[in-house]
Amino acid sequence: MANVSFIGLGVMGFPMAGHLAAKGHDVCVYNRTAAKADSFVAQHGGRAAPTPAAAAKGADIVFACVGNDDDLRTVTIGTDGAFASMAKGAVFVDHTTASADVARELHAIAATLGVHFIDAPVSGGQAGAENGVLTVMCGGDEAPYAIAEPVIAAFARACRLMGPSGAGQLTKMVNQICIAGLVEALSEGLHFAQKAGLDPQAVVEVISKGAAQSWQMENRSGTMAAGKFDFGFAVDWMRKDLGICLAEARRNGAHLPVTALVDQFYSEVQKMGGARWDTSSLIKRLNG
Repeated sequence: MANVSFIGLGVMGFPMAGHLAAKGHDVCVYNRTAAKADSFVAQHGGRAAPTPAAAAKGADIVFACVGNDDDLRTVTIGTDGAFASMAKGAVFVDHTTASADVARELHAIAATLGVHFIDAPVSGGQAGAENGVLTVMCGGDEAPYAIAEPVIAAFARACRLMGPSGAGQLTKMVNQICIAGLVEALSEGLHFAQKAGLDPQAVVEVISKGAAQSWQMENRSGTMAAGKFDFGFAVDWMRKDLGICLAEARRNGAHLPVTALVDQFYSEVQKMGGARWDTSSLIKRLNG
């Protein structure tokens, strides 16, 4: 069992840290809103810390899951950031979906301090976090990854080192690019089925047994047809992720015409008041 800390107890971080506690790890938590950390301790045990630095002190592995690049810099190298108090040889594992640039930046800074940084964004959403079946894609050095991997297993069904620093974030970008296209295609398919007078549920039951099958179809088609969009990952966060993808594509020369289009469709959903709807709400702009 390891001494671990977890920084960021949002809809993903809270259950992820809970799985670490359930596996017997000694968990110290920090959250910007202290009441959330106190709630975690009441539910799972461990202890709460007043700053990221205090949470990281004495930890073998420091996990984080925050909002964006700036949030990540704040909890690592900002005032009372975790890096300043981490022990030599400790590992910082970042589950934030952020840019590859910030991953490389923090990996380099960590190295000068004698600590390790792994970028480790996740896929599987809130349900995956709650059920401990996330997919984790990592970038960084092999030795610290080998230390972190068996601990990450507390909340993951798959975890893989994809390459050097930044490779985890680049892989997550591929994930989001694929999801964006899938959700738009499913939205259009369901919209078409409704306009054609077909029973969407019956259609999905048939085509999901063939080549059109996807996780989105199996898990979101019913709620999409019913106009329910409160199932996890919000449109605001998806637009943040797609912005990262499109910025990286401008740098590396990749062509992402569908991704750029779907990003604009999500901006329409935001204008409809759907900023906090889940990503399957793309169908709403078609159905009105």
